[in-house]
Amino acid sequence: MARASLVRALMLAVALPLAAAAQTQTAVFSGGCFWGVDAVFKHVKGVTRVVSGYSGGESSTAHYEIVSEGTTGHAESVQVTFDPSVVPYSTLLKVFFSVAHDPTELNRQGPDEGTQYRSVIFYANADQQRAAQASIVQLTQAKAYKHPIATQVVPLKAFYPAEDYHQDYLAHHLTQPYIVYNDLPKVESLKTRYPELYRP
Repeated sequence: MARASLVRALMLAVALPLAAAAQTQTAVFSGGCFWGVDAVFKHVKGVTRVVSGYSGGESSTAHYEIVSEGTTGHAESVQVTFDPSVVPYSTLLKVFFSVAHDPTELNRQGPDEGTQYRSVIFYANADQQRAAQASIVQLTQAKAYKHPIATQVVPLKAFYPAEDYHQDYLAHHLTQPYIVYNDLPKVESLKTRYPELYRP
């Protein structure tokens, strides 16, 4: 996939305007193992907090050992708190689709397989729903990927924070082989593709 065509497609997507007043909003994304997705969004200017967790299932099964079985309905997710006067939701979608994961992989991401690693946008309101769906339409029409986009767009029912040891996982395990091979390249991709969005 050519970088230029992907960027053009993402730019065509319906953009939510920058908020006039400084306030925070939240977005929930699932794109494989939450360690890497968490790390990417933590480096985006305007993002004030990122929490790894679970969405799509019930509170009683929102535990790593149970979610890992792939039968709970949960997906490993990240809750992104952001200042829309600095970074609009449409920009977070751009990062999600082009850097944080591969949206064409169905029920897997890289070496991880199972429905808990599926690609999902959990929208919090109608504006987020429209923006997410428009992004997928634009990317599809632009043929930005060789394979169909597998990302689901579904309403957010609840987000359950993951266990403490999953929070800021990449920052605490920079030399772990899984992180080195799968997740550090995502952070580097954000830095090189979108230097205007990257913060150390």
